[in-house]
Amino acid sequence: MKFMKCNQNLWTRVALIAAAALLFMMTIPASASLGGDVASVQSDQAHMKATVRVSGDIGYNVHEMKAAGGTAVREYVSNTGQVFGVAWDGPFRPNLQQVLGNYYNQFLNAAKNKRGGHNAPLVINERGLVVQMSGHQRHFVGRAYVPQMLPQGVQAADIK
Repeated sequence: MKFMKCNQNLWTRVALIAAAALLFMMTIPASASLGGDVASVQSDQAHMKATVRVSGDIGYNVHEMKAAGGTAVREYVSNTGQVFGVAWDGPFRPNLQQVLGNYYNQFLNAAKNKRGGHNAPLVINERGLVVQMSGHQRHFVGRAYVPQMLPQGVQAADIK
């Protein structure tokens, strides 16, 4: 009886570790980042193995990538070729370190004191970086942008 209980605890631990590893691997990899250029968007498509749809508006293009797992990542690229905003929605959150690029450390520092609860929305509105995100299991949404990089005539509400 003691052997069976020990063996059961071992299998429980193995199952928990395997589940955690699976969740870690299921984050959507992205290599384009806030402040990056249009070439980083193209490498994103290959890295995510995603389909891409490009739509244009006055002053910018939106490169929307849809990964096989169902998450959509939209990268907002100015006419000068710079990524000034990103947005996402779907069952998995993208890798924020890759999506935010050089802004990731600023995000981490700001987020330390902002988080309310496990599922509480996170809103960061600092000089040089705005991040808004929320979600729960199988449904995550968010956006990030650099206000100073918004092309003329583009409003923050356009990043969605």
